[in-house]
Amino acid sequence: MLLYADSLTVERGARTVINALSFTAKAGDALLLVGPNGAGKTTLIRTLAGFIRPVSGHVELKGYSTDRDLPELCHYVGHLTGIKANLTAAENLAFWAAYLSGTTPGRQAMADRVDAALAEFGLSALADYPARLLSAGQKRRLGLARLAVATRPVWLLDEPTVSLDAASTEALARLIQRHVGGGGIVVAATHLPLGLEQPVYLRLGPAPEAAA
Repeated sequence: MLLYADSLTVERGARTVINALSFTAKAGDALLLVGPNGAGKTTLIRTLAGFIRPVSGHVELKGYSTDRDLPELCHYVGHLTGIKANLTAAENLAFWAAYLSGTTPGRQAMADRVDAALAEFGLSALADYPARLLSAGQKRRLGLARLAVATRPVWLLDEPTVSLDAASTEALARLIQRHVGGGGIVVAATHLPLGLEQPVYLRLGPAPEAAA
């Protein structure tokens, strides 16, 4: 499996944010996007997710046996938590498990996925709390927990450690490491180290280049 971008040019308004960018990320890679504010990290993440159409160039996922488009094969976690305030923590994850899987898992399978995801981020005791009552950090952890409830080969994470404490950042690093260890791909925009083993860096700016 290979995530391949060729001569990607993306504009926001009248400004070219990404100019003729090419890169690859193979199965097992955690590709960290680094660079100053305004370098195009969020723009690239949103382009890969299908929210922004590039002016030229293309991106595709090679070697994955499906006819689904790249956005349908991605977990996207942006700046917003993506949770519904009036649902409980467990109900939010059950929704994401069904929505992201494209099918409704059996009741026990659903419960097992939700319980495991809540435990991953230390939210088990809050399973029945309405999401509106959670703190900012708890809401962020709940938003990230959806990574664990449905299998998708590519994860797109935009500043995933915002509002996370040290323990939750370590939990996220373990989850990412497990995903890439199983042959998945992660592309993450970040200003901070994520504590991953052997990440690959893509520096954005005037002259982006990838380095292991």
